Amino acid sequence: MVRTPLTPEERERGERLGRLLREARGGRSMADVAAEAGVSAETLRKIETGRAPTPAFFTVAALAGVLGLSMDELVTRCALVAA
Repeated sequence: MVRTPLTPEERERGERLGRLLREARGGRSMADVAAEAGVSAETLRKIETGRAPTPAFFTVAALAGVLGLSMDELVTRCALVAA
């Protein structure tokens, strides 16, 4: 299966998601948050750095739950900003 390349907007949205999760994590270790969410620390690292700009819904939902973020908040804060 060949994935279509991401648009610049999709990459930017992934970077915003990563920044939001990193900010919400605060002083907590990446390993602790990842373990509590049931994902690997490497997965969280890739999301936070924008190297995984389109993570699976359930991964995002698990991380949001651990970090006390609502999915509505994530959608609103990661939505594309109109020029």
